Parts: sequence; C-alpha cells; structure tokens
Amino acid sequence: MPENASRSTVIRRYAPEDEDAAVDVWSRAGGPAHPFIPGEGEGERARKMREVYLVHAENWVAETDGRVVALLGLLDAEIGGLFVAPEAQGTGVGRRLVEHAAALHGSLTLEVYEKNTGARGFYARLGFVEASRRVDEEYDEVMLRLTRPATESRA
Repeated sequence: MPENASRSTVIRRYAPEDEDAAVDVWSRAGGPAHPFIPGEGEGERARKMREVYLVHAENWVAETDGRVVALLGLLDAEIGGLFVAPEAQGTGVGRRLVEHAAALHGSLTLEVYEKNTGARGFYARLGFVEASRRVDEEYDEVMLRLTRPATESRA
C-alpha cells in the first residue's frame, strides 16, 4: 500500500474463512476485558466460540486494510458480543459496528459484566442504559442488561 493511502475500514458479514482471525480478535480483546473469567480467550471458551457462537449468531466483522480487527455477534436485536482488537480500540470501529446493528434492527439490547468498566463506558457513550441486573450463575458475576431505543436519525 502506498505511504499516502488512507486506511479503509469495511463492515461486512462474517464468512467461514474469517474464523481464525475472528477468534484471534476475540481472544486478544476478551481476555483483558474479562480477567475475572477463568480461561477467557482460550481452551473450552475458544472451542465454544468456534463451534457455537460463530456458527449460530449473525456475525459481522470490521476489516481494516484487509485485516479483521473487530467482531460483532447478533442474536436478532441483541448484541451477543462485540470484540475489538486492542490495536484498533479507540478508532471508532466498535461504534461503527454498533451503529450497523442499529441500522439493521433499530433498538438494541445486550448484557455486559458489571466489572467490565471499559465496555460499560463505551456503551453509555452510545446511549445504552441499564434495564436490569442478574447474576451469571456459571461465574458468579453480575451481568447488566443494557438497552438502547431506536432513534429517528443517526449522526
């Protein structure tokens, strides 16, 4: 790529050939975001990512300069997961994926661990508000259900 060329980011549907890159992004982003979850980003959790989440969710990727840098999993209008590679965090790619989901589904919901303060701040900046709380029985961690209503126009 020429030195003066700008970086381009494309949002597109996940394809099976994206599996390794998507799992890599999930592992490198999920581990630091969820240090309180044993084995996050590896082992059995990685197997589930490959065999369940990437197969059954409506997945979208953000690709910058031909490289997958973020993954968004949707279950209808619920964001099942959003993971942005550490080197791409703060570039607006996560916001673009959320806005893409909103363009597809209008109002959105998601769950986030209470301890994941970085994600909570990100979602608050995008207009998500807490609707309820529950304890994730598998890990004994508090989960927050966040919602964001559909908006008439998005800037």
